Amino acid sequence: MQGNIQDLLQPSEHNTVHNSPIIPGFFLYIQELILEKFGIYVDHHIIRLALNLVPSGDTSKLFVKDLTFEKINVRIYQPKVPSAGLRRGVVYCHGGTGRFGSISKKFNRKGIWTYVNLEAVKRTMEYRLAPEHPFPTQFDDCLAATIHFMRTAEDYGVDPTRLIVCGDSSGGTIAAAVCQALVNRTDLPRVRAQILIYPFLQAVDFNLPSYQQNHAMPPLLRKWTIYLGLRYLNIDVSAIDGLLEGIHIREDLREKYSKWLSPDNIQDEFKIRGYEPPKLLPCVEEYSTKAQGFLTPTFSPLLAEDDVICQLPECFILTCEHDVLRDDGLLYKKRLEDNGVEVTWCHLKDGFHGVLAIARMYRIISFEAGLRGIDTIAKFIRSL
Repeated sequence: MQGNIQDLLQPSEHNTVHNSPIIPGFFLYIQELILEKFGIYVDHHIIRLALNLVPSGDTSKLFVKDLTFEKINVRIYQPKVPSAGLRRGVVYCHGGTGRFGSISKKFNRKGIWTYVNLEAVKRTMEYRLAPEHPFPTQFDDCLAATIHFMRTAEDYGVDPTRLIVCGDSSGGTIAAAVCQALVNRTDLPRVRAQILIYPFLQAVDFNLPSYQQNHAMPPLLRKWTIYLGLRYLNIDVSAIDGLLEGIHIREDLREKYSKWLSPDNIQDEFKIRGYEPPKLLPCVEEYSTKAQGFLTPTFSPLLAEDDVICQLPECFILTCEHDVLRDDGLLYKKRLEDNGVEVTWCHLKDGFHGVLAIARMYRIISFEAGLRGIDTIAKFIRSL
């Protein structure tokens, strides 16, 4: 059965399968409805439990090794098929807004990693989660694990000059920030490429066209996105409405960011479904103070300075039409290209946030958009 965005909005016997990856996404949607109507929040432990119900994929064709260094748990996937030379290496940062996710579950099902795991060595990190380990522990862990992999790549049959840093959703945030942190490291090999799959890249403007058009699109609703960010940084969630209105941005910063975040930098074709420029309200110091962590390049990589952006490695960006984060990817694409960085862009017109993770589910349902995205990423990796 082929799936599409309507399948998510019209539950059927196929997208309510027990332990299906749809369930955690729909669970987040129900959470948003509770948030919207009653101001009640589900504890993060319950959401972690729901996400961990998703079965892992088949690893019978791989050597799987679990390691620990500097308190970071790492899982290595190596092909059993011998290679004539050193392979590509992929460092993968899983999503989950720094509070959810696991190396044993995320993206291990049949899909993109079937290809990657057979032709590359993949390392994924069990970075420590908030709130037990406050931000930016998650970034620090992924950066440390990436550097460790760079220095020991040949021990795993990996060419250190063909290392790819990849992440989806908030993992894409971390992957982008890791690449930025490494641009001036002369003691390490240069990252070969970065792959950002529907990444969150900025916390300045939550009224971009994609945020307006997809504000109620599950599984990642607009208020839910802000709520998750606030919880990630341990900020009072009462600040949601202020961030939505943009009153957390000082006037001097608003002027600085406008050249990078202006809706004018987004093609008109992405405004056809409707866009109304928001009324600019004056900054409120209380919200500006609360949101300082939102505006660091570690949390909002799109805000990095040009002297960092221009040194970044080749980039693959995947965006989905029905995703509040679509325009983050479009704006980062333009910034990279404006600074001379090569970008390969895949836009899924019928895609939604998380579609790659559920592209093919137990031969019961498949999402054509996710399958196309997987194929495009695999071709990009193969070209490196």
